[in-house]
Amino acid sequence: MSLRRIYMWIGFAIIIIILGISVATSWYTVDESEQAVVVTLGEAEETNTEPGLHFKLPWPIQTVETLSQETFSLDFGYDPENQDDADVIRMITGDENIVLADLVVQWRITEPEKYLFNSTDPKGVLENATSASLRGIIGSSEIDDALTSGKAEIENDVRDVLTNLITDYDIGISIVDVKLQEVDLPNEDVRKAFTKVTDARETKNTKKNEAEKYKNQQLEEASGEKDAIISRAEGDKVERVEKARGDVAKFNALYEEYMNSPNVTRDRLVIETLEEVLPDAKVYILNEDGNTLQYLPLNNNTNNTQTIRPGEEQTDQNSDNTETEEGGNDNE
Repeated sequence: MSLRRIYMWIGFAIIIIILGISVATSWYTVDESEQAVVVTLGEAEETNTEPGLHFKLPWPIQTVETLSQETFSLDFGYDPENQDDADVIRMITGDENIVLADLVVQWRITEPEKYLFNSTDPKGVLENATSASLRGIIGSSEIDDALTSGKAEIENDVRDVLTNLITDYDIGISIVDVKLQEVDLPNEDVRKAFTKVTDARETKNTKKNEAEKYKNQQLEEASGEKDAIISRAEGDKVERVEKARGDVAKFNALYEEYMNSPNVTRDRLVIETLEEVLPDAKVYILNEDGNTLQYLPLNNNTNNTQTIRPGEEQTDQNSDNTETEEGGNDNE
């Protein structure tokens, strides 16, 4: 075989190999949970999230980088059950106490081009940003808040700070959620001491709440009694005002009657006063007519008129009662 023929077969083989590589590298597939970035001569051209078979220029002109669309979790902190082998993170609070914090960050790749080319280690950047955010928030919080009721606020603050940092770094990552799993003290002795302090504080709050409850109860009772007294006083006021108005109206009416008939009104007032002052006495109105003296018993149920001649004594079964005599010109 001549040398020329050998070169010819070698050329054919190279062409076949090139064609095979071109055909083999001109197609790529994307799963439903993936996203593909087409890279042309080292520069990201487009992102394809449509699942299926896709065409591209052969290698080495174009290459494909496939990334997942799922949500990732970054565990940052410690495992309370296995602290010896865990990544123990010790942090100093704002009141200079040491705590251990465990944080889980959920994140996704939302911009694959930036994730691939804006940082050589985007996961490392995320971890450093998480550490900075958590340490900064814990460092501005007091230990009581970090261990008790302030966890939710710390979690929200860490989420906000971390989101802003990742946005500024522009590495194609989005923070989905931040969960503060645990904040604890570094050893058992410190935990016991803190538990005693917490129990004492709870007892104090309980006693304080009971005192506030008793105070409010007494204030409510005093307020109710005060309202009752005011209500009774208002009722007495209204009653006295109305009585005074009635007395004034009665006096005005009596005064008008007196102006019309002074003698009759005067005599009637005298009789009514006597009946009021002497309720058990018999009151008579006597009238002289010639030699005969007639009287009318006001408190007697009978209408009999008795006559007494001058010089005669009155005989009556109730003669022991008091008699009041009044002479006048008119009989009423």
